[in-house]
Amino acid sequence: MVFYGFLMNEKSNEKSQHPARVLIIEDEIAIGEGLVDLCEFKGFIADHVQDGVSGLEKALTGTFDLVILDLMLPGLDGFTVCNRIREKDRELPIIILSAKTSEHDIIEGLSLGADDYISKPFSVETLFARIQAVLRRSQKSLDVSDVLVIGSLRVTFRDFSGKRGSEDLQFTRKEIEILEYLWKFHDRAIPRHELLHEVWGYENAESVDTRTVDIHITKLRKKIEDDPARPRILLTLRGEGYQLRSLNHD
Repeated sequence: MVFYGFLMNEKSNEKSQHPARVLIIEDEIAIGEGLVDLCEFKGFIADHVQDGVSGLEKALTGTFDLVILDLMLPGLDGFTVCNRIREKDRELPIIILSAKTSEHDIIEGLSLGADDYISKPFSVETLFARIQAVLRRSQKSLDVSDVLVIGSLRVTFRDFSGKRGSEDLQFTRKEIEILEYLWKFHDRAIPRHELLHEVWGYENAESVDTRTVDIHITKLRKKIEDDPARPRILLTLRGEGYQLRSLNHD
């Protein structure tokens, strides 16, 4: 009912010569079909599968611009699907949409590389705003010529790779976008809502209720810090935001 009420009362004037292709991996038929209707009404091309195995196969074909992923799926659960997508594709945007709302589940989902996590039941307006934000950011080009060097840490934006000392690192696109933005404005602390607006693309970032920034920062620290519990590179300035320390261009 929520889906169809929204579709009947909203008029979309968003047109694109190259509509985004959205893959919906959701075992509940009513929700999956409702999401297909919503996406198609908004000018996207949508496909729906009901199990994790088929979803993973389709996600890895390279034909989709966004995956909306449930966690409780037959065949392969959503955590496994997300992890296996990220093993092969570090750029494909993933939004988890799940009734699993515990802190542990949210942290695990985002830690595996999802761009965002939305709990069921959900507002269609909120979901579509998140879809728009993720797609908008995924279409933005990175400055692929840049290399970030801080002490023994070296991050190459071009191929989402890096080294900390002799240890090889791999990053997701979102992690690189965070580092790129913090590097660009390294002379000041970046508030959480600014990251949500500039990196995630949320229009009304100050009103967005999500832990995605905090969890991505925690995940980044595990990769780039020698001691994540005592960060020396990616700092939190209480009441101000996040800041990268001692940046040097290479």
